[in-house]
Amino acid sequence: MREVNETLGVSEVDDLEELEDEVSQMGERVLQCRENLPDQLKKKMASILALQRPVLVSNLIDQGSEPGPSQDANSGKETTKRVELLKERITSNISAMPVVMERLNMCISRIDKLDSFNGITHPAFKQRRTS
Repeated sequence: MREVNETLGVSEVDDLEELEDEVSQMGERVLQCRENLPDQLKKKMASILALQRPVLVSNLIDQGSEPGPSQDANSGKETTKRVELLKERITSNISAMPVVMERLNMCISRIDKLDSFNGITHPAFKQRRTS
């Protein structure tokens, strides 16, 4: 620093020290963001998926499945078939959710693993330039 003091003026040295402080503060902020962003992403994805889970409306469907006085027997049977099909689809979607969540967690762990490489890209993923 003495060498710098001899070639630069006092105000320039102060400016240089101020810039060094700003750079170190920005480095700390970048590290904090790199630590916090994966957790924020996980929480956001979990909340989005929780909102997209289907609500079981079996009671509402059961109430509307019986034909009323204005419906004939054929439309009542058709409605019953559609309701049963809808119930099956809802049940299959609900039963598939643990598999989807497991795959999502695997993807998140792979992203975390890639993040731990600190920017080192495997040579297989580097684009070869053709001349």
